[in-house]
Amino acid sequence: MKKYKLKNGIIVTLREGNGKDARRVIEYIQRVAGESDNLSFGEGEFNTTVEEETAFIETCKTLDNCIFLIAEHRGRIIGCLTFSGGNRSRLEHYGEFGVSVLKRYWGLGLGRMLIEYLIEWARKTGIIKKINLKVKSDNTRAVNLYEELGFIMEGTISRFFYHKGRFHDVYVMGLEIE
Repeated sequence: MKKYKLKNGIIVTLREGNGKDARRVIEYIQRVAGESDNLSFGEGEFNTTVEEETAFIETCKTLDNCIFLIAEHRGRIIGCLTFSGGNRSRLEHYGEFGVSVLKRYWGLGLGRMLIEYLIEWARKTGIIKKINLKVKSDNTRAVNLYEELGFIMEGTISRFFYHKGRFHDVYVMGLEIE
């Protein structure tokens, strides 16, 4: 557990999730899904049960190449990051993350803090050698952040998202961990 100060001065706690967080995580995800067009799911599309979410979070805790991060302010979840590495020996070093932040906290450095925590954790594992992500090509703020953190552009997947009557490409970006 670590405490951080955001650009607006509020103190945020970053910590690894546990099964007891499942219901609040689902409520958070349902809210954030309606606030952003940059996620792979929209409002009403996250239909995971509390039992399924509990199992996912608890399984993540048992694996050396998986992390489930929660950002809280005054006991309220305001951001999440999940990273999962491969489940075979040839792929355990390689994984992908997803990150989300409540709209009210955009632009305050919370996404950066979550990703920096992930990078630090990955280095400490001794297992993770590559962190990957997919980002909508028109999400320039996120692309710029990832580049600032050392991620490099590795390719484009066309027509990855279909939203509001049009297709959206995604960039595939990666960071090698030494």
